[in-house]
Amino acid sequence: MSARDILTAMDDLKFSVQLARDTGQLLLEHFNPHGSSSKLKSDQSVITEADLAADRLIADAIQKNYPDDSLISEELCPLYDPAETDQPDGVWVVDPLDGTTNFSLGLPIWGISIARLVNGWPDIGVLYFPIFDELYSARRGSGARLNGEPLHVSPLNKNSKTSFFSSCSRTYRLYEVGIRFKPRILGSAAYTFCAVARGIAILGFEATPKIWDIAAGWLLVTEARGSVAGFDPQDQPFPLVAKEDYRQKIYPTIIAASSHLLNTARQQLKPKSEQ
Repeated sequence: MSARDILTAMDDLKFSVQLARDTGQLLLEHFNPHGSSSKLKSDQSVITEADLAADRLIADAIQKNYPDDSLISEELCPLYDPAETDQPDGVWVVDPLDGTTNFSLGLPIWGISIARLVNGWPDIGVLYFPIFDELYSARRGSGARLNGEPLHVSPLNKNSKTSFFSSCSRTYRLYEVGIRFKPRILGSAAYTFCAVARGIAILGFEATPKIWDIAAGWLLVTEARGSVAGFDPQDQPFPLVAKEDYRQKIYPTIIAASSHLLNTARQQLKPKSEQ
């Protein structure tokens, strides 16, 4: 990477961090610890007015500052349709409010996930959880950070009694789970990635995430020296696919502190349809 590329990537990261914080402030203004109203979308996922407001704030900022880039977001732009010619410089993949059910119930584990992809792969990733004031960031080839401090996964300590496995609620409905670590359901796919990256979870699995749930976290865990992969080795989320409607695509994803743990987990998760 040239010096110019490094400076450009640093500017992209600075912009993403500020955008995540601005979005977090907007969401805090909507958040009610006693719960707030929500609706169900056609796929039965939850949406609130805060989702839409945050998505619009992010989209407007990206369009203003990166007019040649594309955007994929959960609410506004789920279709990736780059021009036939003059490919965009980058693609932003955004979840304006990850953990919407938690948010609507007044629970604190929810946040913003912002990634910028170059050549179809995550290059910048920022995840911000406003209630905790935890800002996770990563730049490809430059490591991962939590509130500016270097971030690394934790190796497996076989004598530890507290290592846990973070998953979504659908995991146990759709898979036979043979993983022996303590299970925890946090309610936010993005936070599962962060939990592994910072070493509080040894392993994670998300059964039905979309591209915006995983793009920033994927880079974060990789740069924190962890391992991430789609459950199906033949169906990986990156690089992006042109003309893809990402509302229709799920990417069951394993997140682990090491490649060995990831490969072991793949053997210990069996789709119930195969039973």
